[in-house]
Amino acid sequence: MPTAIAMFGEALRTHAGDFGIQLSEPLVEGLGRYYELLLKWNPRLHLVAPCSPEEFGTRHVLESLMLLQHFPTGAGVIDVGSGAGLPIVPCLIARPDLRANVIESSQRKAVFLRRALREVKRDKQARLMVARFEQTTAPQADFVTCRALDRFEKLLPALIDWAPPTSRLLFFAGESLRRRIELLLPSAKAERIPKSERRFLIIAPRDSGAV
Repeated sequence: MPTAIAMFGEALRTHAGDFGIQLSEPLVEGLGRYYELLLKWNPRLHLVAPCSPEEFGTRHVLESLMLLQHFPTGAGVIDVGSGAGLPIVPCLIARPDLRANVIESSQRKAVFLRRALREVKRDKQARLMVARFEQTTAPQADFVTCRALDRFEKLLPALIDWAPPTSRLLFFAGESLRRRIELLLPSAKAERIPKSERRFLIIAPRDSGAV
């Protein structure tokens, strides 16, 4: 019977085209190392809800890699509420040219993030900040990403206001959060996530609306 890592890798290869993503074998192997580490830590830290290797590969990793089409070479990214490292760790594995500030308020999850960045040899590309974003000053960056933040809808106005004025926002959202973002940022565009009817990637310039 195939191992979880093997099934994860096969899911990536099978479904990458649905997300418009091309994967090399070295990239699949690097993502597999990240997944293997997450499997070891998840029972203790509850980083993600239990799911099959195929679901983790498609819903978590391939969705995260959708961001790559928006990042020019050498882009600087702030990932807020990284938790299990999504979306930023898969993006860093795929793109060694990226620079990232990774913001996570949980000390326990930050320990995992630090270990994961070392394991996939991306710790030199990323600076980990253990704090709530609203208790920090936003570093300079080209993009701000967020995939899963506690009380995301309530904190959304503060997050938009906090983001660097010239940055672009890349947020993953369901229907309710999408409508909220579009009210605050009228020029926001929503891309429907493949294999999902109710989830979107929202793209918007930070200065496209008043908060």
